[in-house]
Amino acid sequence: MKRFFTYLTKATAAIAFSVCTLSAGSAFAQDSVVAESAAVVEAATEPTVAETIIEAASDINPVDTIWVILAAMLVFFMQPGFALVEAGMTRTKNTANILMKNFMDFSVGSVLYWFLGFSIMFGAGSFLGWDGFGIIGVENPCPNLPKECYFIFQTVFCATAATIVSGAMAERTKFSMYLLYSIIISAFIYPIQGHWSWGGGWLSEMGFHDFAGSAVVHSCGGFIALAGAIVLGPRLGKYSKTADGKIRSNAIPGHSLTLAALGVWILWMGWFGFNPGSTVAATGTVDPDCYGGGILDNMTAMSHIFVTTNIAAAVGALVALIYTWIVYGKPSLSMVCNGILAGLVGITAGCDCVPIWAAAVIGAIASVVMCFCVNFFDTKLHIDDPVGAVSVHGMAGFTGTLLTGVFAFSECGYSFTTQLIGELAIAGWSFGCGLIVFLAIKYIFGLRVDSRIEEEGLDIYEHGESAYN
Repeated sequence: MKRFFTYLTKATAAIAFSVCTLSAGSAFAQDSVVAESAAVVEAATEPTVAETIIEAASDINPVDTIWVILAAMLVFFMQPGFALVEAGMTRTKNTANILMKNFMDFSVGSVLYWFLGFSIMFGAGSFLGWDGFGIIGVENPCPNLPKECYFIFQTVFCATAATIVSGAMAERTKFSMYLLYSIIISAFIYPIQGHWSWGGGWLSEMGFHDFAGSAVVHSCGGFIALAGAIVLGPRLGKYSKTADGKIRSNAIPGHSLTLAALGVWILWMGWFGFNPGSTVAATGTVDPDCYGGGILDNMTAMSHIFVTTNIAAAVGALVALIYTWIVYGKPSLSMVCNGILAGLVGITAGCDCVPIWAAAVIGAIASVVMCFCVNFFDTKLHIDDPVGAVSVHGMAGFTGTLLTGVFAFSECGYSFTTQLIGELAIAGWSFGCGLIVFLAIKYIFGLRVDSRIEEEGLDIYEHGESAYN
């Protein structure tokens, strides 16, 4: 006990000495404390790097992020769909070439869109944007998502536009030149016109509406494909002269409608990421002036878009069935497949802002336009498009974009005139740029393979291997 009191006495003395020392020095420290206090308060008002990151991250919605990533995966899965459609509707001797082209579309598109395209498409500017190489300098267009999430969603759209061109130029294009124009499409042609509508450019300022890409993706790819098919010329044996001097179109059947049909099923499924995913949100409210029809939240918007997308595809299939049964006397599987795709392409612009009955009408009209254009381009203009890419994507996309201005909910305020101006601008840009690029390649490097290679197949001569052994 005595030892305890001794320790307690010493501790009390030490505390007393410390208090005296602090009291004596407080007068000297007071001035410096006052001087530093203003700096401390000022520094406290400035957010630290960590606080800035936390504040930015607080706007990111996990549910929205997961939904858009899943949608991007669905759109990515459309790539094998396009590959199977193109391979099935062409001949066995070119299958490896077609599969390789579709792999390269996505690979080249991913790299070039990351390095240049995304900045051009979503950077600051009216005609085109630019915020530096890569995606670092571009301000996040969707604060509810990580920038990388929105970027990968846009990447799969860019790859789709490039893939469309492949089908119209199948079975006769040099692989090296295909890579060259795929680079130009992904880095420049697609992003520039995409900026006009989706990156805050002049078309969006006019009120042009293309929700998921009837014009921005499909018309762009379709009209580039038209330019390519014209410059490239038809496949050997596709057209011949009759005794009376008229030009006759000769059918060149694809080697597997099974593959083509499977590809269409995959594309139909992928479109449920393509269109509903373009809400880029699964939670929260929407702007009723953009959606209309009583759609007030993103959950309802997603559901509505799922239904309009599916109805347009189904009606497109039925209309192509009836059309071919009446016109050709037999219901054509290949045309029904393209009718499905035409319905999907047609509804893509207005899937968010038209009633369900109007989606059925748009799907029907787009399918009829496709059926007519396939025959018109082939028998009247003698443009060889092995898979009907120009008709399905270019013309059905053109049609659907215009019909959005006709059938959109009235509160949205979208006009036919604005839709027409926007579609003509995108189609004209895509076709004009495509024509310049393909003519330049043709006369500088050569766009088309030699006749012998075309006759024997591109697989062996271009790649040294065959898809079927």
